[in-house]
Amino acid sequence: MSYVQLTSEERYVIYHLVLYRLSLREIGRRLGRSHTTIGRELKRNGPAISSWVYWHQHAHAQALKRRKQPRHYRRRDYAPLVRYVERSLHAEWSPDVIAAKLKLDYPSDSKMRLSTETIYRWVYRDAARGGRLFNCLCRHHKKRRKQHRYGTGRGLIPGRVSIHLRPELVAARERFGDWEGDTVEGAKGSGNITTHVERKSRYLIAGKLLNKTAAVTARVVTTAFKRVPKTLRHTLTLDNGKEFARFKDIEKDTGLTVYFADAYSAWQRGTNENTNGLLRKYFPKGMDFRTITEETLVLAVKKLNHRPRKCLGYRTPHEVFQEAKRGAVAM
Repeated sequence: MSYVQLTSEERYVIYHLVLYRLSLREIGRRLGRSHTTIGRELKRNGPAISSWVYWHQHAHAQALKRRKQPRHYRRRDYAPLVRYVERSLHAEWSPDVIAAKLKLDYPSDSKMRLSTETIYRWVYRDAARGGRLFNCLCRHHKKRRKQHRYGTGRGLIPGRVSIHLRPELVAARERFGDWEGDTVEGAKGSGNITTHVERKSRYLIAGKLLNKTAAVTARVVTTAFKRVPKTLRHTLTLDNGKEFARFKDIEKDTGLTVYFADAYSAWQRGTNENTNGLLRKYFPKGMDFRTITEETLVLAVKKLNHRPRKCLGYRTPHEVFQEAKRGAVAM
């Protein structure tokens, strides 16, 4: 049976019965309520000083005021929880990871609990008040962003093989060695970063592009994959950007079989798109990529590969990929 809030009429009755000094059980019996409900009412909405009398009108006004206040806001009164969340955000943990780690780090403390949605609400509320916690989110948004649909029409690369011809086991993530690729663009004319993510482990490899010519892109992609064991190079699903026009060279030099997603269908490379969004934390839109050194790029990639992921059981891409390289995980 669902709980029903006390009405103003019931509080009026409580006021008179309290004056007669009846017990909580007797008051509850006369109202058809549990004695614990009466006890909570007197504790929550009773007078601030015990010698004063419970007044029903004040109590009802207090209850209505509290009802309008969101529950997640009350959580902010618990300082250890607030400190944990803010410290984790500054450590570049996502709200989802923070919510999960709270349960792991404080298994017996029910006060140390917070949902992913609540953490986002705290961040957006902080931003509305001029706070800077939103900078800790991977996309630096001050408020929720509306989703926009993709446009239509785009030239396709000659000789490309459609994603619809890709083996079904790739979509099911049944093995290691299937990758998704794309490029992240800096300020106009300042260069790009090519990114490739292994679908099952979410492991990222990246390389800096001085320009987006097909020859340079093919060379950088090939160099990046040389560090990956041949047994973990099966397929590569790419965007339709012209920088991948020399995909045949990539296939020849890496042993990968290249497939192309449908035009304007980024969700077909969702793993890569999500990782690019995380990478934007370090290399935001409009940034001059000429200022990025190889060491800076390597450090950013390392941070992402060592970040716990929910889809991996809160293990890191590095941990999962290393097991695959050692043959500890069936491929």
